[in-house]
Amino acid sequence: MYVLTTVKPSLKILLGGFSILAIAVTLWFGSFVRITVNTSTASSGKRPPQVSKQPDLTELKNQRLVEEIAKQVTVRVLSEPEAGSGVIIERQGETYSVLTCDHVVAGNKSNRYNILTIDGVTHPATRKSIKFGDVDLAVVQFQSKKAYKIADLGNSNLLSTGKVVYASGFPNYNSPNDTVLEDTRNWGNKAYRFTNGEISMILEGSLKQGYRLGYTNEVELGMSGGPVFNQTGQVVGINGRLKYPIQGIDVFTFADGTRPSVEMFQKMESLSWAIPIAAFRQAIAGSE
Repeated sequence: MYVLTTVKPSLKILLGGFSILAIAVTLWFGSFVRITVNTSTASSGKRPPQVSKQPDLTELKNQRLVEEIAKQVTVRVLSEPEAGSGVIIERQGETYSVLTCDHVVAGNKSNRYNILTIDGVTHPATRKSIKFGDVDLAVVQFQSKKAYKIADLGNSNLLSTGKVVYASGFPNYNSPNDTVLEDTRNWGNKAYRFTNGEISMILEGSLKQGYRLGYTNEVELGMSGGPVFNQTGQVVGINGRLKYPIQGIDVFTFADGTRPSVEMFQKMESLSWAIPIAAFRQAIAGSE
């Protein structure tokens, strides 16, 4: 119900002035802020869609910097019958050392490998005799007069869940659709891949072969041995285990022989897994 009232002419003029002023302010403010109303959701009573979060420019800048570092230090380890990835961690004279996974190189009895570097050059390599115990790590070395970038090793003990991490390496296969599976061994650096994600689990007790870091990044077959980076481009882990392994819960047996609960296993199998770089540092310190 509406109530009609009479207003004196002078008051009408005064109110009209306020109305004009309000309209002017609204138009002026509207030039700076645009408000969009979804009439279909408003009329239906549904909650309007949430405004999507804009990408953090600092995060994007950091990611680009890490990606550039990753391209420089990540290499492909070509072996028989396996192929995997690695990261350049040291140079002494013309000898470069590449850290990778033991399971990438263990099947080759000839101790002859090839390392593909950022410039597309393939270098003959051999495995260095370093004892890592049961940890799934190995070092291979190649010779070159060229100056390749050396990775900076970080402190994996400073990691915590929720921290952004990046992973790089060379998938052995490419699947453009559900019916095609392409072998990438002859692709050179075209096969290279860089992914982002975050730390989801850090185990107090290690799994067998030294795996402790669970992260959300997509890691494919062939990226084993490749590096995991923190937000400043330091290597904090080595890729080694994929999501949803066909072996099931057996893959997640702890070093002491125990297994996770079903609930914990379901969370673990949805993650990629890496060996923290602290395990490498510890092994090197023990061998000196």
